[in-house]
Amino acid sequence: MRILPAASGTGIVFRRIDLDGFEIEATSRNVARVSYATSLMKKGVLISTTEHVLSAFIGMGIDNAIVELDNLELPILDGSARPFVEMIQKAGIRKQRRPRKYLKIRRELEMREGNKFIAVYPSHTYSVSYSINFPHPLIGKETFQVELTNGSYLRHIAAARTFGSRQDEQAMRNMGLIRGASRENWVGDLALLGKQILGNVVADRAGHAMHTALVSRILRDKTLWEEVTFPSEDRASAPIASAEAAAGSSL
Repeated sequence: MRILPAASGTGIVFRRIDLDGFEIEATSRNVARVSYATSLMKKGVLISTTEHVLSAFIGMGIDNAIVELDNLELPILDGSARPFVEMIQKAGIRKQRRPRKYLKIRRELEMREGNKFIAVYPSHTYSVSYSINFPHPLIGKETFQVELTNGSYLRHIAAARTFGSRQDEQAMRNMGLIRGASRENWVGDLALLGKQILGNVVADRAGHAMHTALVSRILRDKTLWEEVTFPSEDRASAPIASAEAAAGSSL
């Protein structure tokens, strides 16, 4: 996998170099299977396990980048976004001239599915409150809240590692997933909005399917949001400054 810089307005684009450079944009219209991982598909071409690198892009303020890969699944590495963050830091970040456009949430949207819940509420910043509840002595019920400003992503989220049960392992491998996973290395879906949001996301036991469903609902209903920009003199006080990867870095 390799991350390359991209022109302003490009967004995040995955490029399959093993398939003549076929490109798939990281947008909700290209979302495919979302049971165990966030996958993208366009004209029958699949890219799987995109959530960690998308998380890194959102957390690092990367609006535009090309992600080249030679397989259908991104490297799982240690199961977190941290290795991708380190790639971006090594390459360097360059601010672009075009002001960043945000989706500012204007009114609440709530979704429920059994005991699962996800919602987004109006806010002047981007914050997340997430709860999980797994009947396992090492996990149980946990709740975490964070406002994604002032380096909080790097401190509190980038190193968060995915986990799964041994009973699901073979099923996932049969789907062509977690081929780099082991006991040692055994989380960015909202990046599929195409723009960073200004809103408060609250979720309880929601997974990839509900995350991407929320994205689709937001984009379908334009009364939920408005597109805003920050004047250049105020950009330093915006949630994250506009930036791009300034050089290629391979892994």
